[in-house]
Amino acid sequence: MDRREMMQSGVVYALATAGASAIAQTGPAEHNHHHGAGGANASLAGAAAACTSAGQGCLAHCVMLLGQGDKAMADCATKVSQMLATCEAMMKLAASNSKYVPKMAAIALAACNECGAECSKHAAKHQACKDCAEACAMCGAECKKVSA
Repeated sequence: MDRREMMQSGVVYALATAGASAIAQTGPAEHNHHHGAGGANASLAGAAAACTSAGQGCLAHCVMLLGQGDKAMADCATKVSQMLATCEAMMKLAASNSKYVPKMAAIALAACNECGAECSKHAAKHQACKDCAEACAMCGAECKKVSA
């Protein structure tokens, strides 16, 4: 899977999550309950999905640069990898309105802050890092709203 395919699959997943949220929130009047991605955590699930998508692009870029000998990207790759693990879990827990959302949000907030800070160091030179830093900031803001 190349970088373009990875980004496209992440965007498709984010759009599917957002679409499921919209459907759950705008169904027929007699359909008055919410499914998985709807409800109070829909924006958090969407932000985590967007962060995951941007992070996958950033990690692929870091790996490519590391392969070319750019050791400056090692810390970025590590922080992005850790953020991806936490945001993927956050997305799944938020989409299912899990009772663990507040605790996971605190962990995801920390991971997003660290990843965003590292990616910001490279944002002027690498678009993938800029996109990841911006997505981390948005996801971090959503996590902060619900974190324990």
